[in-house]
Amino acid sequence: MPDGPQLPGVEAAETTDRIVLHVDADCFYASCERLREPELQESPVVVGMGYEPGETVGAVATASYEAREFGVESAQAISTALEHLPRRAALAPEADDHDPELEREETGYYRPVDMDYYESVAADVRTILHDCAETVREVSIDEAYLDVTERTAWEVADGFARHIKDRIRREVGIDVSIGVAPTMSAAKIASDFDKPDGLTVVRPGEVRDFLAPLDVELLHGVGPVTARELREMGLETAAGVAAADPDPLVERFGERGRELYDRARGEDDRRVEPKGDPKSFSRESAFADPVSDPEPKYEQIETLAAAVADRAQREGALYRTVGVKAVLPPFDVNTRARSLPGPVDDPELVDRIARELFAEFDTKPVRKLGVRVANLEFATADQTSLDGWECAIASAEREQPAVDDGDDGNDGDDGGQADETPPSPSKSTRKTGPETTAETTNTRHETGSQDETRPSDSGESSADASVPGGQTLLSDFL
Repeated sequence: MPDGPQLPGVEAAETTDRIVLHVDADCFYASCERLREPELQESPVVVGMGYEPGETVGAVATASYEAREFGVESAQAISTALEHLPRRAALAPEADDHDPELEREETGYYRPVDMDYYESVAADVRTILHDCAETVREVSIDEAYLDVTERTAWEVADGFARHIKDRIRREVGIDVSIGVAPTMSAAKIASDFDKPDGLTVVRPGEVRDFLAPLDVELLHGVGPVTARELREMGLETAAGVAAADPDPLVERFGERGRELYDRARGEDDRRVEPKGDPKSFSRESAFADPVSDPEPKYEQIETLAAAVADRAQREGALYRTVGVKAVLPPFDVNTRARSLPGPVDDPELVDRIARELFAEFDTKPVRKLGVRVANLEFATADQTSLDGWECAIASAEREQPAVDDGDDGNDGDDGGQADETPPSPSKSTRKTGPETTAETTNTRHETGSQDETRPSDSGESSADASVPGGQTLLSDFL
C-alpha cells in the first residue's frame, strides 16, 4: 500500500474510475494578506499592482468576496475599485467629531502585491498536497489537481478531501475549495461550485447529471467569447451541448469543438500528470505551539532533511542548494540557503548544512520549520557527492595556470555567488564529504518587509508553478 495519509480502515480499491481532486485557494492573495494581518478578516480587501495614491494607473490582481460584493473585479483599475469600496475616516475615539455610527461602517483595504510572501504560503500548501497524493499537477500558485485513487476510495472520498482542507486550514491558515470527480474537467467545475471554502463531490455515474443544468460559460475551457458563440448556436447549457450534433461544433471551433462536446457529456480521459521536472523538494512541519527548546527543533530538522534527501534519491535528482525555513510567531517567515560547488546526492550533507543554517533560530520560538533542496538536475549519470567535486576542484587548480580570463564562472544557479563552476567530477560513491567550501546565501523574508534579498532559486518550490491562477496575471500589467 502506498505511503502517506490514508483514512483508517480504507484500502485503495481496484477501480477504473479515477479519484481526482481540484484544489483551489479562495481569493489567494487576499487570504495571504489576512494571514499576515488578521485584523483584515471580514473586511473588503483589494490586492493590486502598479498603483500609487493620487494616480489613476494600477490594476486589481484579486479581491476578497466582501470586496466583490461592492463591484470590485480582477483587472479593474484600482482607482475605480477603491471608489466602489466603503471608506471610513481615520478618527481617534477621543476626537471631538468622533462618530461611533461612522466607525461601525465597513472599510475597504488596499494592499500591494507581494509575490515573495504569497509564494512562501503557496509552498506550505504544496507540501501538504504532495504529502496527500501520489500525483500532483500544479497549475498555478493557487490551484492544483491531485490523483488520490491509490490513497482512498470513492465511498469516503469526501472525508479524504475534507482531511486535506482541514490540514491546510490548520497548518497554513487559509481556506481552499475542493472539487472531487472522476475527471479533471468535472473536478475543476466542482471546485468552483460552492465557493468559498467549498467541497463538492461528483461520483462516477453522476457527472453528466451534475453538468447538465450548468450554463455553458461554466464548462471547463469556455470563456465569455466561446459562450457567446455557443448561445448564437442555440446552446445555453451543458445539456444542450451534450445533446447537440458534434459536427457543427467541430466546424465552428475545430478540434476544440469535439472537446467541448465530450466534456459536456462528462467524458475526459486526461490523466493527472506533473508539469515537467520540479525545481526543488521541500518538507515542512508545524508545532502545535511555538517551540524555543533546541532539541525538538533539531530532531525535526533531522527528520525533514532525511525526507527531502530520500525524495531526491527516489526521483533521481541531484541538488546544488540546501535551504531551511523558520517561521516565527505570528507569521515571520525566514529562509536561509547555501549553494554548493556542484550538484550532489548526499543525505548526510543535507542534514549537516540544514543544522548549520538553522543555528541562529535554535533558541527562538518557532512555530514551523522546513528543509529544502533546490537547483535540481535530473540525470542518469553516476550520482556524486561533495567529495567528487572537491577532488575535481583540487585537480583543476593543480593543472590550470593562475590566469584571470574575466569569467567568474557564475552560471546564475548559485544565487549570485561568484563560486567557479568546477569541471565534471570523476565517478565517486555517495558519502558525506569533508567540510564544504560552498558559500552561504542568507535569505530573509520577514513579515511586512519589502527589502528582502533572495537567491535566484528562492522563488522555486516543489512544484514551482509560480504563475498566479484565479488571479490577474502580473505579466498583463508589466
